Amino acid sequence: MRLVFMGTPDFAVPSLEASVGAGYEVAGVFTQPDRPAGRGQLMKPSAVKTAALALGLPVFQPERVKSPEAVAQLRDLAPEGIVVVAYGQILSSEILALPRRGCINVHASLLPAYRGAAPIQWAVIRGEKVTGVTTMLMNQGLDTGDLLLQAEYPISAEAAGGEVHEALARLGATLLLDTLAGVEAGTVRPVPQTGPGSYAPLLTRKDEKIDWAGGSWAIHNLIRGLNPWPGAYTTFRGESLKVWQSSPPEEETSPGESAGESAGKRYTETGARNSPGEERVRSGTQTNYTRVRSKKTGRGQPAAGPEKSSGKTLAGVWDSGFGTPANWPGEVLRIEGDGLAVRTGDGWLKIKEVQPAGKRRMPARDFFLGRHGEAGERLGL
Repeated sequence: MRLVFMGTPDFAVPSLEASVGAGYEVAGVFTQPDRPAGRGQLMKPSAVKTAALALGLPVFQPERVKSPEAVAQLRDLAPEGIVVVAYGQILSSEILALPRRGCINVHASLLPAYRGAAPIQWAVIRGEKVTGVTTMLMNQGLDTGDLLLQAEYPISAEAAGGEVHEALARLGATLLLDTLAGVEAGTVRPVPQTGPGSYAPLLTRKDEKIDWAGGSWAIHNLIRGLNPWPGAYTTFRGESLKVWQSSPPEEETSPGESAGESAGKRYTETGARNSPGEERVRSGTQTNYTRVRSKKTGRGQPAAGPEKSSGKTLAGVWDSGFGTPANWPGEVLRIEGDGLAVRTGDGWLKIKEVQPAGKRRMPARDFFLGRHGEAGERLGL
């Protein structure tokens, strides 16, 4: 089958390489024009352009694929089919009707779920346990064309968006070859989409901000869904802080001890170690409180009604758990291994890797200790 391939980012490269490797005649590759990138704003070719040139394929980069010049180029190439993988431009009805076997799109979701520009990120952000790829026969709607084939991919609780992206790119290439072979043989026929659809719109800066009042799982899913691009963020002492990695929340969690114990001994303790029932005094805020054993879990829990010696209490009145107005979301509770335990709306979450503005990525523990973090400081203010 004689093909034209349309694609731009690295997600599309495995599909291009697979098409050539399988012996399909790729008459031309359409991709987005070179764009300025990086600090120097030097012109950078797309990943698909780089791959196409390495394969010795002719490359076309129209600003508008709907333009008469671009349509004329497509007609001259006379493809039997057009393969579209994350191209980044909308095809006109004239282009959709041009190839005899239609325009076949590889989409990174199980349609009709997650139609739109960012299906991988949103599937992870929303905590999906299964996603996949779909090949469809394109129409003028937004990912509403008839289905050809689908393949599922399980998402683990720790998988980041980048990991899922790479897996789906490879899976999509395999599915594309199965689709092309089936279309040629007449064994794969288009089937209309059915059932309710959902959408995966372009991410905005607002979508990237961590709301510590949300649930631990929701925050964890946001962090991993936006890794490696564009990254979830919060603030620390008024400055932006990217959060790249967290651990899946535990089933049962308690606030535990405050961050001060590990963070450079920023508070003093009465007694050799504070076991449940002993008094602890935190310097700086001088918040005195006692620890009692929880009736439900047996774990140490702060008692209700902490005594205030001076200044403002950090935790206020802790009742029997989480989610009360006295529990401040975003509060750093303690250092947890290489990370930080941070209070959320329903418990706490361990954040493991962060990146201050203009700096490299680093373990959250190193960041906090390097800034002489104190118990009770809050993220997101």
